[in-house]
Amino acid sequence: MKRILDCHGSDFAAMKGPELKASIRAAEGRTLLSELIVCFPSPFEDASLPEVARSFGADLLLLNLFDVDRPRICGLTVEEGAEVVRLAKRFTGRPIGVNLEPVDPDPSMMEEQIPISAGRTLNPDSIRKVKELGFDFLCLTGNPKTGVTNDAIIRGIRLVREMLGQELLIIAGKMHAAGTDEGWTEEGLVKSADRFAEAGADVVLLPAPGTVPGVDVPMLRRAAEAVHARGGLIMAAVGTSQEGADTETVRTIAMESKKAGADIFHLGDAGLIGMAPPENLFTASVALRGKRHTYRRMASSVLR
Repeated sequence: MKRILDCHGSDFAAMKGPELKASIRAAEGRTLLSELIVCFPSPFEDASLPEVARSFGADLLLLNLFDVDRPRICGLTVEEGAEVVRLAKRFTGRPIGVNLEPVDPDPSMMEEQIPISAGRTLNPDSIRKVKELGFDFLCLTGNPKTGVTNDAIIRGIRLVREMLGQELLIIAGKMHAAGTDEGWTEEGLVKSADRFAEAGADVVLLPAPGTVPGVDVPMLRRAAEAVHARGGLIMAAVGTSQEGADTETVRTIAMESKKAGADIFHLGDAGLIGMAPPENLFTASVALRGKRHTYRRMASSVLR
């Protein structure tokens, strides 16, 4: 299995399930994921956000607020329809995933819950459409105020495994409370991480150190050890708008995440319209793997 850093173009984008997981594991913490909101016009005119994120070093591209019933990626030569995901994969040569939200039917909320469309919610129909659209991985998580709970995520992991088996890499977890009153105690974090891995998640998503109150390196390290013991991977997520902070803050969070055992470092979609500032993607990439690999990732043609 080629490491994630050694893969280019179609080889990388063609990886599925176990192969993609093995490649990320072999990269030893040098994998960078960029979360993107692609349903709004790109601030870079005719350059789509997936293309911009790829050009600044992102290895994995994750689409947020993407409605599988109305597929749309602004900035592509064709922006709407059933082929937009495959077109984005051809343009970037990167695996592309999507968020689906396992909304709890009766969550305990600390703020008013907002409804979301069926095409953004985890359900049997949306799972089938994720496969039909050609996504490489699926992330089960919650946006602010949506009422996604840990129990709902666990049910969602099992549903996806029942329907798709090992076809897609599954990322699952929460980078913030998603409006619920679920807190971030150390025991709770470790227990939730272990439950996600036990339910079948390939990658457990947890807040990066310093992104939510109380989560630090030792806490994330304990959770990472529990997940790694089950054969899973950890993604440390910056999803509290700190992805739009100064480069030194991003560099610090990236290194703290790697110290804690993160296999993937995630930068969320805030900062610019729909993505982290490109300089922060670049900064995270250099921190995680140095300039040589970063420049190689930025410069390699998708035609290779």
